[in-house]
Amino acid sequence: MNDRCDVVYVSVEADGEERLLTAPAGATLRDVLLDAGQSPYTRLTERLNCGGRGLCATCGVRIEGDVPEPTHWHDGLASRWGYPRLSCRIRLESDLRVRIPEKVIWGRRTGADGLP
Repeated sequence: MNDRCDVVYVSVEADGEERLLTAPAGATLRDVLLDAGQSPYTRLTERLNCGGRGLCATCGVRIEGDVPEPTHWHDGLASRWGYPRLSCRIRLESDLRVRIPEKVIWGRRTGADGLP
């Protein structure tokens, strides 16, 4: 019987700061980030998301270094086209380096003069 709990290390870069997290192997990246106060969401999508079911694509993160193989159709497309990967679809099996990108919420953007 193995009494040892396997852990992985997750280096997270967000808002210009870097933190090192430990997590149990097999946990989802989204859950680990939320538990550590490193939300992959924006203020709006913090409450309006699919709850980690891989449906809304609002928990995207950039993975640096060894990138885990996608296991979900959306994550596969994101990986193929270079978009952020869904943190809810990434199971932590080995150490990982993650960057939480600055996100733009859908809607109108304003130009330099303040006009849409």
